[in-house]
Amino acid sequence: MWNHKHLLGLEDLSREDLLTVLDLARTFKKDGRLLTDKRDTLKGKTVLLLFFENSTRTAMSFNAAAKRLSADVVSFSKGTSSTTKGETLLDTLKNVYAMGAIDVVVIRHSATGAPHELARHIDASIVNAGDGAHEHPTQGLLDIFTMRERLGRIEGLRVAVVGDITHSRVARSNIQGLKKLGAEVVLCGPATLLPADSSALGCETTTDFDALLPTVDVVNMLRIQKERLAGPLLPSDREYTMLFGLTRDRVARMKKNALVMHPGPTNRGVEIAPEVADGLKSVILEQVANGVAVRQAVLSLVVS
Repeated sequence: MWNHKHLLGLEDLSREDLLTVLDLARTFKKDGRLLTDKRDTLKGKTVLLLFFENSTRTAMSFNAAAKRLSADVVSFSKGTSSTTKGETLLDTLKNVYAMGAIDVVVIRHSATGAPHELARHIDASIVNAGDGAHEHPTQGLLDIFTMRERLGRIEGLRVAVVGDITHSRVARSNIQGLKKLGAEVVLCGPATLLPADSSALGCETTTDFDALLPTVDVVNMLRIQKERLAGPLLPSDREYTMLFGLTRDRVARMKKNALVMHPGPTNRGVEIAPEVADGLKSVILEQVANGVAVRQAVLSLVVS
């Protein structure tokens, strides 16, 4: 039974909560295809999309999800807001509230904990669309949903998350959700980008990508978040690709039914080769489509 007003992170959810979201998301698909017909679930409700970091897939996905549930959608970005003049996040939201009732706030912010702070001061439901290097819960959910749809289960899967783990909120949400559902998670990347608390997270770590590949059911590739790097933690892009890039030769070493995933945006030719991103094992575009269904489920649940 779902009893959460907010979705701030997968760390807050139980196994049963996760399954509730995944099962509801499945109702927004039929025969593997995303349903495009409207439902009245959020008719009369207003969803505010509050994005203080650039976003394409996540913002558009939440917008599509809210509109397919018949919600009114208000979009708000940092570049057009008074935060560029020094106004605080909380004051900005209070001013938006003064113009009319808001039922759900979907927020992306560079500061870790920003959604949690809003949840303490605002009456609306808060959905975290990514906060700093903390969590990106709906991305974690849609990744897990895609694995479950394609492989039929999560329990017992061995999932590799590869790349810049230290700065990745996607990795943290994947770890939280996958572990609770019984999967084994292996973190792989340069030693300088593997978290010091990996054992506390309950994950195996390795810097040997080639040895790891034949042992996993899913490879979830992450981009290098150069905007978050503090100092020279990496060699050149070329050397990174040689050690950790998912090339056609490396894909040939994977299990027959293994999946290739990427949360986007992809840096083609760096962490993933173009022919791999578009190849038979890739479910990257399925992840994008499934994101709408998962976000429909999340919006439905937090309002109900």
